[in-house]
Amino acid sequence: MNGGCRAGWFMWSLLWGELRAAAGPRRLRCRSAAFLSSGGDAVPPGPACGDPPGHMERAVVRCVPSEPKMSLWFVLCDGSAKHMQRDQTEPLGRALARIATNAGKGHAKAAKKSKKARAEAGPAGEPVPTAPLAVRLFSRDGESVAEDVSNAEAWQDGAVLQIGEVKYQVERNPPSVIELQLPRSLLAGFPVCPKIHTEFGAPQHCLFRWYREQPGGGGDEPSPGGASWVEAPVRDRVFTPTNAHIGLRLKLHCTPGNSQQRYGLPREVESSGPVEAGPGACTFDSRHLYTKKVSGEGLIRTVSYNVLADIYAQTEHSRTVLYPYCAPYALELDYRQNLLKKELAGYSADLICLQEVDKSVFADSLSPALDAFGLEGLFRIKEKQHEGLATFYRRDKFSLLSKHDIAFNEALVSDPLHKELRDKLAPYPLVQEKVLQRSSVLQVSVLQSTNDPSKKICIANTHLYWHPKGGNIRLIQIAVALSHIRHVTCDLYPGIPVIFCGDFNSTPSTGMYSFINSGNIAEDHEDWVSNGEEERCNMSLTHPFKLQSACGEPAYTNYVGGFHGCLDYIFIDINALEVEQVIPLPSHEEVTTHQALPSVSHPSDHIALICDLKWK
Repeated sequence: MNGGCRAGWFMWSLLWGELRAAAGPRRLRCRSAAFLSSGGDAVPPGPACGDPPGHMERAVVRCVPSEPKMSLWFVLCDGSAKHMQRDQTEPLGRALARIATNAGKGHAKAAKKSKKARAEAGPAGEPVPTAPLAVRLFSRDGESVAEDVSNAEAWQDGAVLQIGEVKYQVERNPPSVIELQLPRSLLAGFPVCPKIHTEFGAPQHCLFRWYREQPGGGGDEPSPGGASWVEAPVRDRVFTPTNAHIGLRLKLHCTPGNSQQRYGLPREVESSGPVEAGPGACTFDSRHLYTKKVSGEGLIRTVSYNVLADIYAQTEHSRTVLYPYCAPYALELDYRQNLLKKELAGYSADLICLQEVDKSVFADSLSPALDAFGLEGLFRIKEKQHEGLATFYRRDKFSLLSKHDIAFNEALVSDPLHKELRDKLAPYPLVQEKVLQRSSVLQVSVLQSTNDPSKKICIANTHLYWHPKGGNIRLIQIAVALSHIRHVTCDLYPGIPVIFCGDFNSTPSTGMYSFINSGNIAEDHEDWVSNGEEERCNMSLTHPFKLQSACGEPAYTNYVGGFHGCLDYIFIDINALEVEQVIPLPSHEEVTTHQALPSVSHPSDHIALICDLKWK
């Protein structure tokens, strides 16, 4: 079975479990608890067996063209939930015969338990035989569907399945929740962003209801586990607990939906632990005062931020050598993610370029969280690493036209664009080997304005080699990057401007910074011998762009116990873009409140750069 099939069957097996649990031992009601727990009009309830004519239960069908089988779920009047898997090409008559057999078994079982059936039993004590139940399928217009029609064609949305006297409305591929999770760590004052995956729907069209635990019982909604819950006056996808919620668990009720306002079966999830107290004031609180609202039309609020990968924060070397001043709990991923999600959400950015993003953090934390705030995410992992680059863009301002990511080492070896650089590097085998050993990547995305489709822009994001003596390696990497960006902005999309973000691991005094700003680097620049004479590699390089650091040259963007300096930049094409405003960095007092970064009030050892750009 392919990956799509496995995911589909897994999701529907979860739904099957819900239907079974919802149906339970109840006999007289056709509708299941799952159908009724939507909380109002989102999921119209089905009837009981004695409900007036015209009311129908739901028969849920999942039928995907790429898969060989379809699935059918419905609940009989004896309360038993039925799940069937049939070949899509099978004639309808066979499926109906199977439904009749299943329904007949359930009917006979119910009859045996019925007092009335026992009263009517013959001398041998056996129930009076019942006639087989008639099972038919009707199209939307009320016509009986021929039994030689294939299942895939027969089971259409809006059709009616009739089993005996009971009618079921067929819902084909309704929105469904595949996955619903709450973060493990919940802090008062910090947004709780659930992880949601849907099929035939989208998280932005789902309906949400939040609950807090009620100490001592007496809540609006009891739970099978004994807890009671009180509904919170919030119907948003994101919920921010207050100090009043400290010590209490949270519950989320999610009804999946799509853009046509069609809704499926709801799912619920409870937090694994209670809300805990937050850290108080954070370094980014004062910056949020400048970014309360999304920037206006024609402006592009851009963020570049090395968020400190968990694989680097959670090492003995990090705890004892790099960040000994940081409380151990403040280095834990769940804690830092709470701070990071609040920080990023509060910037109301249009573009966010992140470095050192763990693969799992992107998928399970940042992508779901920022999606809830209207941002679409792209991820590029480093070769042979568990972390990489992430670029997010605001959906209502931009759409993605294309991606052009590269690994520097692979591009240098195989891409004809870099033949001239390869030839220049050939006389220096030691340097060439080091460049090819590095796993650094470049993420390039071409976006189009949703308000003005004539405006396109190239967003580049990178994280260059880190070693203090690696200036020569970084010069080679940035030369590959700029050559590749030139290809995208001149050959593929002629004339579009570029925004180039990243952790360049280079201070303003380095050759790398000078090369980007001036457009050339001399063959006798001191960085060509940054790692000693043995690794000297003299060459002159040029690039055609006019780039400038949008946020200037801050005193530092990285502040740890043994080093502080400016390593991060947002370079912009000054032919097409200009700076509207730069959001001030945290004060030195804020940065050093807990000696250095990261800290209990700041999630990374770097500081985010933020600026509002506008088209010229």
